[in-house]
Amino acid sequence: MYAANPDLQQAKKALSEIETIFYVGTKPNLGHFHGLGKYQTLILPVFNRFENPQKTTTESGNNFVRLNDEGKSHLSSTNSALISEVELITEIAHRLHGENPINWRKLQDTVYVRELIGKTIPGYQKIAEIDQTKEEFTIDGRIFTEPKFNTPDGKARMFVTPLPQLSLPDKSHFDVGETHPGIVLILGTGRSYGQHNTVVYHDGDKYRNIPHRHCILMNPQDIITAGFEEHQRVTVKGNVGELKNIEIISGAIRQGVAFMFYPEANILFKAEVEIQSGTPAYKRVPILVYS
Repeated sequence: MYAANPDLQQAKKALSEIETIFYVGTKPNLGHFHGLGKYQTLILPVFNRFENPQKTTTESGNNFVRLNDEGKSHLSSTNSALISEVELITEIAHRLHGENPINWRKLQDTVYVRELIGKTIPGYQKIAEIDQTKEEFTIDGRIFTEPKFNTPDGKARMFVTPLPQLSLPDKSHFDVGETHPGIVLILGTGRSYGQHNTVVYHDGDKYRNIPHRHCILMNPQDIITAGFEEHQRVTVKGNVGELKNIEIISGAIRQGVAFMFYPEANILFKAEVEIQSGTPAYKRVPILVYS
């Protein structure tokens, strides 16, 4: 919650008003060091989902539920006292509440948990027997094979959303003269390959051919227009901060748009919040790239 926020000072202040914070963590992240509670902060390490000693299920982007084999920790058994998230939460619940009205420790058995899910969650009935069948399944009601919808006439209801008029500021918006070498672009931030939320497992991104995290992905024509060269080191400036010594990577990205990794790029901007949805702007942030 700390590092994902574009306004780190605001996030730090808000978290510091919570008396006690418990972090259940699979890897160290910035919040463990900066998102501290008012009186105390406890970091409780656990296995990540791929290290879980029991079989788990995952739902794919195509609505398939699959059973995963038991995981294996990257830590040796001699120096690891980690437990799974399920075991941690249920053990705390047991010590606080005992066995009445719920046998919390029984919920440490993921087979039993899947049986409960099959009884209580609509469309998930097959998960109760997946440990025996080993067969993946799709969730009932998720996939439409015919053009029929849950409306009075069975037809989908479509709405037209007008596109906003978007513009770019000029260089003076960033307190830089118009004749100064550089280019104004729209920045979108995202995760790298080997990153889960704000936890980074690998420095580079082989999918985008980016060697490290202190890079900016730019369109080849934008690089030429700005008078830059690929692999040149530049400064990237947003509406509240800047990052120096950033390497330019040329790639297949739309002209006028650039890409950088978060949470590092969060210090560039203080995201403006869209009034109707309350969503902060992470994907269309004006920046100046200059030397």
